[in-house]
This record gives sequence, C-alpha cells and structure tokens, in this order.
Amino acid sequence: MTRGQRLPPVEVVEYTDPLCPWSWGAEPVLRRLREALADRVRWRRVYAILFDHDDDPAPDPVAETAWYARYVEEVTTHTLAPRAVRLSRVAAGSWPSSLVAKAAERQGPEVAGRVLRRLRETVFVVGEPADTTALALSAVYGVPDLDPERLAADAAGRDVREEVRADRAEARRPVPEVRSVRGGSPHPGAAKETADGGYRYALPTLLVRSASEHRAVPGLRTFEEYAAAVDAVHPGLVRVPGPLTPAQALERHRSLTEPERHWTAGGVWPPPGAVRVETGNGPLWLHPGEAAVHPATRRAP
Repeated sequence: MTRGQRLPPVEVVEYTDPLCPWSWGAEPVLRRLREALADRVRWRRVYAILFDHDDDPAPDPVAETAWYARYVEEVTTHTLAPRAVRLSRVAAGSWPSSLVAKAAERQGPEVAGRVLRRLRETVFVVGEPADTTALALSAVYGVPDLDPERLAADAAGRDVREEVRADRAEARRPVPEVRSVRGGSPHPGAAKETADGGYRYALPTLLVRSASEHRAVPGLRTFEEYAAAVDAVHPGLVRVPGPLTPAQALERHRSLTEPERHWTAGGVWPPPGAVRVETGNGPLWLHPGEAAVHPATRRAP
C-alpha cells in the first residue's frame, strides 16, 4: 500500500493452520472466494496454532497416528480433498510451519499463498508434516519468486515469532456468536474450548468486517454462504470470474485438486504437460514446473 492509496473497505480474516485438515478441505472454496474478491478486500491470515508447544505427547505415537489418519480420512469424505496414502506421524507442533507461512507474507501475497499451499500439501498429500523448521523450509523449495534465504532468516527472527504469537492470541479471542453455532454442515465450526477455560476459533473460520460491522462464517461452508457474508457487510465486492482454460488454470494455480479444477477450468482435462499425483482418494494435478520441485515428486538427492 503506497502513500495516498485508500485501504479496502472490508477485511477478511482467515483463522487457519497449515496442518488443519478442515482448512485443507476448504481450500477450493476459499481459493474461489479470493479470486472473486481480488484486491477489493484486505485478506489477512491468522495462524491459530492447532498443535501447540504445551500439548502432551501421545503415550502411543503409533496408535495416535492410526487414529488421526482415520480422522483425516473421515474429514476428506466430506471435503473431497486429497489425503496421503500413508501418514507418517501426527505433527509435533504447528509453530515451525506457521512461522514459515507468516515469514512468507513479507514476500507478497502470491508467494505467501503458494508457500501455505505447499505446507498443506506436504502433510495431506505427501504424508510428512512440516513440523520442524528444516522440514518447513524444505517443503517450500522452488516456490516461484520465493527468496529462500530471506524466508529462513525471517522465519527465525523475533518479529515474525511475535506476529505468530499475536495470531495465536487473536485466535483465542473469538467473537461471541461463534461459541454456539447451528448445524447444517459436517463441521459447523463452533469455537473450541481451551485448557485454560477460554475459547479459540474452530478452523477454518472467516471473519468479514468493515469499520462498522462484521459477519463470522465458521467451519466448512459453501461459497454462497461466504459470499452472502461479504455482501451483508459491503454489497458488490464479490465478482465471480469466468472459467479459465485447463492450461491457464494450471499455470495460474500450479496445483489443483479435483474439486478445484472443476470450478476453475472449462474444457478438456487434463491439459498437456499436467502431472498427476496419486493420493489416497484421487489425484492432485501439478503444473510441470511445480512437479519438478514439489515434495510429492521431487527426487531425493
């Protein structure tokens, strides 16, 4: 934002975590919403820290991993998002991936979005949670226009850590109306009680707000529900773009799930050069340039 430019009239706050299966499942709808809003809103991600430092370690990691893999599988029956053929373990913590995702924001929204996408795919496609700094930095190797040295330095810095700490705190101050949410969704998104007797937003939750009002959209929701919340706060901001050709869609997004490619691309699929990655419940489609550096297809050194 340069001097003299006006801030967008509406802010969309996305409460999320790179390792959250419901947030991964919401990617197609939220991608579509971001496309429909373009630069007419300020979109801000808040990393809620799903797996925290003070979580007790599992007494039986193998059993916990098996349980969590079944949980993710159940989530994907609702979201149709890809899931890993095999999950290696439950993530030890959300801090490393959240720090890397937050640090990427300093390199612009396009880079930040692609970094977050890679971090999600590392756990839900590859089955290897990016739960250390080294794994998180390795996961985002080759993201277009990313400066990896700057990313590593920023992710290790005090300023980014304080930003994520502030995100964690913000996510634990939910608006009152999300404490009790009616059904109608497999994941309605009522706020979660925390160990200290407080609450945090369920993930994902979108908070659409202007200077005078707000609307909360918790849990797994349709595009129409998100669009209605934006219209209630500021009509006329949602403008759904027309479909791209398959080649354009893959060039634009570099990575597409089956739900995503159906809404974003019109025409015969797959486009020439598309790389199909098999998952536990359907393909992930990669641009050939993405496939050359993606953790799912990258050759070990």
